[in-house]
Amino acid sequence: MFDIGWSELVLIGVVALIAIGPKELPGVLRMVGQWMGKARKMAAEFQGQFQEAMREAEMADLKKSFDEVKEAATGFNPLTSLQKDVSDALRVDALDKPAETSAATAVEPPAISSETPATSIEAPATPTTPEAPTPETFVEAEAHAAVNEPLAITREVEQAKVAQDTAPSEAIKDAKAS
Repeated sequence: MFDIGWSELVLIGVVALIAIGPKELPGVLRMVGQWMGKARKMAAEFQGQFQEAMREAEMADLKKSFDEVKEAATGFNPLTSLQKDVSDALRVDALDKPAETSAATAVEPPAISSETPATSIEAPATPTTPEAPTPETFVEAEAHAAVNEPLAITREVEQAKVAQDTAPSEAIKDAKAS
């Protein structure tokens, strides 16, 4: 704390011995030691109170941030929101029922005149089966496989590649058969 060396302490001791005298010197040194002890005690107490205040302030900040995180966590429950989304997506009962219209919002269908043919409403289209693959399709697939270029779906290319590695003639026969 103070920059006092041994030579300076010896000088202070000699001056105190001459000024105070040898008879009074031990009592004075005891009193100076007590003052120094009180000063150190007050400094330690102040430092302890300061450290305690810092810990309390830090704890208050931590509690505040913890409370904010807790509020955010209680408001957000991913399981509940996910369950709600899935149940809404899988709800079929609303799709099965026809739309209900009130009398005020009902729309009347257009009147059919005698000039309009009755066959204006088309029947729904029926699905058709795809055509069988042509030899050009196999040539194109083999060209893509030779370049290691994936076709439309990469999983099928990887599976076909594994099948070609094991039995290339069987894979071509299977592809031609389907």
